[in-house]
Amino acid sequence: MNASVAGTKRIQMWSGPRNISTTLMYSFRQRPDTTVQDEPLYGYYLRHTGRRHPGDDEVMASQNTDGTAVIAEMLAFDETPVVFFKQMAKHLVGLDWTFLDYCDNVILCRHPHDMLTSLQNQLPDATVADTGLVEQVELVDAVVAKGQTPIVLEAATVLENPEGVLRELCDRLGLEFIDAMLSWPAGSKPEDGIWAKHWYSSVQTSTGFRPYVAKTAQLIPQVKPQLEPSMALFDQLKPYVVTGR
Repeated sequence: MNASVAGTKRIQMWSGPRNISTTLMYSFRQRPDTTVQDEPLYGYYLRHTGRRHPGDDEVMASQNTDGTAVIAEMLAFDETPVVFFKQMAKHLVGLDWTFLDYCDNVILCRHPHDMLTSLQNQLPDATVADTGLVEQVELVDAVVAKGQTPIVLEAATVLENPEGVLRELCDRLGLEFIDAMLSWPAGSKPEDGIWAKHWYSSVQTSTGFRPYVAKTAQLIPQVKPQLEPSMALFDQLKPYVVTGR
């Protein structure tokens, strides 16, 4: 599941919500050979599922909500040697996954307790379907079925060893690691989606990878039952996590 179209390397990073996906987008944005795009399938996902998110109408108005057309646009983009698409794994719902064969696919996961205790602040009715873990496991299974080794990043592991993990990730992707990927200027970025005001307040103050801090928050009663099935899926991803060691 790693190929290129017209000589352009297309990296699809399939994340769960409330992760360090924007941090990694900012990291890849520092590469002089790379363009980044922020969740191009978000509008499609909202229209297709009818799921209510903060600012959802504004998101759908800001993007093409035809998933097939968005995929065609992603495969046609060739303005830089590398393009990094920050994606949510759950945005794959209802789509033909054939396009993944023309991309380098990276999965970004986070311990479900940390993810859910953060996600419940925006989505107090969050379920396993909101975590993207189902799609992430399906992605891993598809890569293994092709006789390949999945590339899985885990948030805490990245934050504990950002340079090591990024070096290994770049090597797995056939890219040269550059030190510029470890820091960036604070503030919003032109590529940030219109939804940034609802989700990016913390990361926009960052200038690099912040140290990992375990969350001590408690799950609210309506979200707590989602932890066990989420952990079962997360455990299937852990054997493939890039450690950078």
